[in-house]
Amino acid sequence: METDTRSQRSAYVTQETISDEEQGYDLDLFCIPKHYAADLERVYIPHGLILDRTERLAREIMKEMGGHHIVALCVLKGGYKFFADLLDYIKALNRNSDRSIPMTVDFIRLKSYCNDQSTGEIKVIGGDDLSTLTGKNVLIVEDIIDTGKTMKTLLQLLKQYNPKMVKVASLLVKRTPRSVGYRPDCEFLDNTYFLLNFIISRIYYMLCSAFLTNCALHTFHSIPFQCR
Repeated sequence: METDTRSQRSAYVTQETISDEEQGYDLDLFCIPKHYAADLERVYIPHGLILDRTERLAREIMKEMGGHHIVALCVLKGGYKFFADLLDYIKALNRNSDRSIPMTVDFIRLKSYCNDQSTGEIKVIGGDDLSTLTGKNVLIVEDIIDTGKTMKTLLQLLKQYNPKMVKVASLLVKRTPRSVGYRPDCEFLDNTYFLLNFIISRIYYMLCSAFLTNCALHTFHSIPFQCR
C-alpha cells in the first residue's frame, strides 16, 4: 500500500485561514429553518464555499488517484452528505474525462463514542468483504477526525487487504491535545471545543441548509480544505 508522509504530500489548494477571532456571518443573511434558529448563533462557512472547495478537492483527488480503479469508502453516518457531494463532483469529472476509470462505493461504520465521550475502544461495523479493496485506490471520506485513533485503526485494518493507495478526506478536524498526530490528506480544521452531537449527527442537514454554523456557545473556527 502506498503511504503518505507529510513531506510527500502535495499542497494542492491555497490555504485560506479563518482565525479564532473570526466573527462569521449574521444569521439574518441566510434562510435559517425556524426550528433551528433558536439553537444557532453565527454562520462560519457558507454553503457556496463548502461546495466550491469540495469541487476543487474532487479535481485534486482525480489528479492524484484517477489513473486506477477507485473505491470510495464512506464512514457512516456523519460522513454521508459530504461523501455524496464529493462523489458527485468526482463522478462528473470522471464521466467527462477521456481516460475515465471504474469507480465503486462501499460503506463502513466506526464506533468509538458513547454520548459525547470517546470510549477508547474502536469498533468497526460493516465492510465484511474488504478483500475487494486489494490493488485498488481507496478514498476514505469522514465527517470529523477527533483524536485520530479511530482513523489509524481503520487504516491498519485496510492495510491487511493490500490496496494500491489510500487517501483520507475529512470535513472537519478537531484540534485537541489528545490527538495522536494523525492528519488526513484533505481537511477542514476545527477548534478545541467538542462539536455538539446535534451538529455532527445532522451535519448533512446543515450542509443542505446552506451553512455550517456554531450552535449554542460552541464555535466552528475553520479553514477551507487544504490538501497535503
